[in-house]
Amino acid sequence: MKITGVRTKLYQYELWRSLGDANNPVGSKLATNLAVFIDTDEGVTGISMAGAGSKATIHSFVNDLLVGRDPRGVRGLWQRMVDFVFKGNNRGAVTGAISSIDVALWDLKAKLNHEPLWKTLGASTRKVKAYASGIDLCLSDQEIYDFYAGQAARGIAAGKLKVGLDVEADLRRIGIMHRALATSGKPPVILIDSNEYWSPKQAIRHISRFEEEFDITWAEEPARRWDYRGLRKVSQGIKAAVATGENLDDISEFTPLLVNEAVDIVEVGWGASGITGALRVADLAYAFDLPVSIMNCPANFMAHLAAALPNHVMMEVVAVGRGVGMKIDNHIEDGWIVLGDEPGLGIAYDEVALEAMAVDKPAAGAFKPWGRRRGAGLYEVGPDEPEEMGQE
Repeated sequence: MKITGVRTKLYQYELWRSLGDANNPVGSKLATNLAVFIDTDEGVTGISMAGAGSKATIHSFVNDLLVGRDPRGVRGLWQRMVDFVFKGNNRGAVTGAISSIDVALWDLKAKLNHEPLWKTLGASTRKVKAYASGIDLCLSDQEIYDFYAGQAARGIAAGKLKVGLDVEADLRRIGIMHRALATSGKPPVILIDSNEYWSPKQAIRHISRFEEEFDITWAEEPARRWDYRGLRKVSQGIKAAVATGENLDDISEFTPLLVNEAVDIVEVGWGASGITGALRVADLAYAFDLPVSIMNCPANFMAHLAAALPNHVMMEVVAVGRGVGMKIDNHIEDGWIVLGDEPGLGIAYDEVALEAMAVDKPAAGAFKPWGRRRGAGLYEVGPDEPEEMGQE
């Protein structure tokens, strides 16, 4: 059994609704994905997905480092890639490539085992608790209600609202989400996310105001993701737990947060160097007796890892239509992601559909990582104010 090569296909489509946060309150709806296929000499193919910017690195890593090797040695191949980038460091598009390749290799390994990935990873259950995430700062009040009520109809009682630019508007919108989630018939669980827009003191002031009216379970990225002093200050200054880690790339970036008691909920996803990288972070959190929350991903495939983690609390579900062009073997039932029995990730690409959506490069308006909004950590720029100074 040997890896023979890699194929990729860039495709573009519209999400069901726009996504926006404190750094991009206008939001965007056009999405671009890179489908990744790692082939073997026995005709079994592992699949995953990536951002357009990682394409060249994915092809280079597979062709130069992995072709001719046994794909079943996933953790060893992951280490080979991480060691290769030792000097330049495991960051950015490099991390995106490693993450995507690693996911495809785990898909391959489970397919070769003729079982779903959750079994290959050692899970004893196929169910993972979910929470709804709107990425919703660009939505109207009615759209916010409709989204969370729709998720409540699937039994999801926890929701995460984007906040950060207008405290009074945030309070109103939290109330709307709370009412919508209550239609699940379960006590609403309120999460908020300011996406690193605030300074630590701003975060304490604003979150304390929210806590006068609502029971906030966690506040996500209330300060810079790496700022263990600031995050610890926020954790000590509010009642809610501090959740962070979503945008960290490597276990080395998580360690200072845990050692310095700056995080209460460790957030990790496939962007932290793939399933293998996320597993390492989750094990580190387990050593500190801290819960882990797996972050959102297309088709909720990271639920396979979440199911295997003894310290997992609940997984982020965006539900915005990123599974276009895929056949997906999981569903949500009574607030839980229920994984199926299809081998591997339980995802199969419709390559005819991908070809119909194929593009050579992302369109100018396509969804891409957002830069940090003007005023972040210094002064607050409202959602209706211009992004740049001097604009009218």
